[in-house]
This record gives sequence, C-alpha cells and structure tokens, in this order.
Amino acid sequence: MSKQDTHFFNVFSVVLGLLVGFAIIVFALSRYVGKHEQNANVRNEPKLQQSVAGRVSSPVRVAVAGQDNSALTIVPVAAGTTAPVAVVLENGAQVYEAACKTCHNPAVAATLGAPPAGDAAAWRPRIAQGKATLYQHAVQGYKSKPGSIGMPAKGGRTDLSDELVHQGVDHLLSLL
Repeated sequence: MSKQDTHFFNVFSVVLGLLVGFAIIVFALSRYVGKHEQNANVRNEPKLQQSVAGRVSSPVRVAVAGQDNSALTIVPVAAGTTAPVAVVLENGAQVYEAACKTCHNPAVAATLGAPPAGDAAAWRPRIAQGKATLYQHAVQGYKSKPGSIGMPAKGGRTDLSDELVHQGVDHLLSLL
C-alpha cells in the first residue's frame, strides 16, 4: 500500500468518524428536545384538540318531519359551549383511578383473574418476583395462562409514559 493510499484511508476514516459523531449528537439533541419541549406543546396543538373534540362529540342528528311529511330535514345537533380537554394524568393515584381500578377493583378483580387492590395475599407471589418484574408486566403486559385476558400493556392506556405506569404500580402497592 502506497503512502498516498494510507493518507487517503486515514483522512476518510476521520471524516467518517466525524460524520457518525455528528449524527449521534443530532440524534441525542432531538431526543432531548422532543422529551422536554414537545410533550408540553402537543396538548395545545389545534389538530389534537380537533381530534379530541371529534371523538367526544355526539354523532347524533335530529330528523324533523316536513309539513307534508314527504321530506325529512336532518339538522346537526348544536355543539356544546364547553371545549373538550385532553385528560392529563400527573401521578400514580390518578393513573390508578383512570386505568388500573377497572380491573383491580375488588368487586370485579376475581372474575378477571386480576389481584384485587388491597388484598395482600393475592399480591404476595407477585411482589416476591420483585418490583422490576411488576413494572415490566405493567408496561409491556402479561398473560399468566394462554387464553386468559391477562394484563394489557399499560392497563390499556398506551398514551401513558412508563414513569406514570410505574407510579400507578407504586400506588396500587401502597393500598396493601
């Protein structure tokens, strides 16, 4: 290998290394900005508000008969005066009320196979596996038996962050 080839290979390696380093820095910066800046602004985005309004608005229309009863006019239902608001959960107690309580409520937990909130005996084998396992099952979901309903990922609320789900688990354990 000639000296020129070695020089070219060294320069090319340095340029390639700088490009890879730059790409990693841009990726890390975009993740940081997305996590700390974007989440706060997403809730105020007009398209999200329209989407929420569309999901919570009533699809009902009122049909009014004409005088000769030969034609019906469909009149849309007047929109309410309150604007829909996306629910933002902030702590484990709110997560428990919004997502966990549906299945872990003592009145229905037995029929679903879920351990009821407040039943230390039912939770003992799960707690013995460790908190990390409880967190993993809560975030990713878990089925103890094939064909069972099991634990849905994030309690069915895929909009929740892993941190909020962990707080929900902690709150559920605090009820024991």
